[in-house]
Amino acid sequence: MTLIAADELHRHLEDPRRGEPRARVVDLRWCLGRPGEGRAAYERGHVPGAIHLDLDADLSGPDGPARGLGRHPLPDPAEFAGRLAALGIGTDDLVVGYDDAGGWVAARLWWMLDTLGHDRTAVLDGGLQAWVSAGFGLSTVEPDWEPADLRLADRWTGTIDRDELRARLGGPLLLDARAPARYRGETEPVDPVAGHIPTAIDRPTELNLGADGRFLPPAELRAAFEALGAGGGREVVTSCGSGTSTCHHSLAMRIAGLPDPILYVGSWSDWSRAGYPVAVGSDPGEPA
Repeated sequence: MTLIAADELHRHLEDPRRGEPRARVVDLRWCLGRPGEGRAAYERGHVPGAIHLDLDADLSGPDGPARGLGRHPLPDPAEFAGRLAALGIGTDDLVVGYDDAGGWVAARLWWMLDTLGHDRTAVLDGGLQAWVSAGFGLSTVEPDWEPADLRLADRWTGTIDRDELRARLGGPLLLDARAPARYRGETEPVDPVAGHIPTAIDRPTELNLGADGRFLPPAELRAAFEALGAGGGREVVTSCGSGTSTCHHSLAMRIAGLPDPILYVGSWSDWSRAGYPVAVGSDPGEPA
């Protein structure tokens, strides 16, 4: 699965049909540089029945920069599965993630579960804003689900590390999901060096969305990615600041019917700490 509309999620929660998997909704609101803000927003009001997962605490492994893995390294698959199972998410459940930032944090959970073999996971199209705009209410009650049995694969696939990427620069199409100012090196609020990986093309995640905050139709997404060079058998590698918003491109390309891209999990937070060549400005730059 990829997306679920607000009205369909509401029906699934309020009037589940016989034979449907039970829905487990996950609030993934998170704010860069403001620890705890996502959790606080959840406590003020969330989709009824949703739990909250934090990007730093629940969707990432420990000490990424210290180990040369970027700010949000992937956690151990077994520990990740155990964490979700303890919270009540099971193998047969439909897992729906949402945020209030266009879906890029929710897409991280989608990518993680999908990559580990859980094929019943989706992102709420339009996020919390779409839920509220549809006239559905919020809750301050935090559910207490019984622990469940969650069976996932024991290793991550579809990823690339910085050394392999550096050796292959100029081969795969490299897409950078960050905002244009960060890509050009005009500002860098988090990482030690400003700029982008040489050969990377800037493709901000908001370009995957329409004016209503929902994903563009599949044909439009496909045309946009093909215009950048995707398709035709060429591999695509996606990166961002720390391997989170780039999952939005993975989701968009799946919606578009294109082959899944390869994820550079460490992304700029990893590359910028390695002393590797950096490009600035609007030009992608050449392989060093």
